Amino acid sequence: MNKEKAKKITEKIISMYRDANGSLNFTTPFEILVAVSLSAQCKDDTVNKVTSVLFKKYDTPEDFANAKLEDIEEIIHPCGFYKNKAKNLINAGKKIVKDFNGKVPETMEELIQIPGVGRKSANIIMLEGFNKPMGIAVDTHVKRISKRLGFSKEEDPSKIEQDLLKLIPKKYWKDVNHKFIEFGRNICSSQSPKCNECPFTNECLYYKNISKQ
Repeated sequence: MNKEKAKKITEKIISMYRDANGSLNFTTPFEILVAVSLSAQCKDDTVNKVTSVLFKKYDTPEDFANAKLEDIEEIIHPCGFYKNKAKNLINAGKKIVKDFNGKVPETMEELIQIPGVGRKSANIIMLEGFNKPMGIAVDTHVKRISKRLGFSKEEDPSKIEQDLLKLIPKKYWKDVNHKFIEFGRNICSSQSPKCNECPFTNECLYYKNISKQ
């Protein structure tokens, strides 16, 4: 795919979902770090219910650094994988207190040093917590759309991201995730995509394949 076509597709998706924004509730960079950590293989609605309770008791890196593991586990249990997530959150609090003076760092390089924070999570924290998009978080929706519409042929999310960054103008990076996710949820779903409602059937590799069947 060339940059001009990528730009047009991106602009169209953005125009289709102008009101789409992140659905995780937070008020500070650390809260979005916690919420994103809990969201792995868990619905955002569930995360928001859990954090509404969690943040009343534990709301800063210091709170988590000094928390009892079993207390965190009990609260975040509905999010799944709660033992590993609880351990990561406590260690994240300790790391931020010890190495970053109690403040969530504002660079990708530093964020990915924090337990439980990978590149996808770091991208979301940079965007949501600091309004400084430094890349594009590749979740299952972004990955699916990228492959179907020809943005990338890669399987690895980090490689897909690099392809997207080369094709999509930087001014759109802050919009890509929320808008692509809504497009993926509403039209380009995994199992039953609404191809009859999609404006990109001419570009879509998935549509071309099913049309031949």
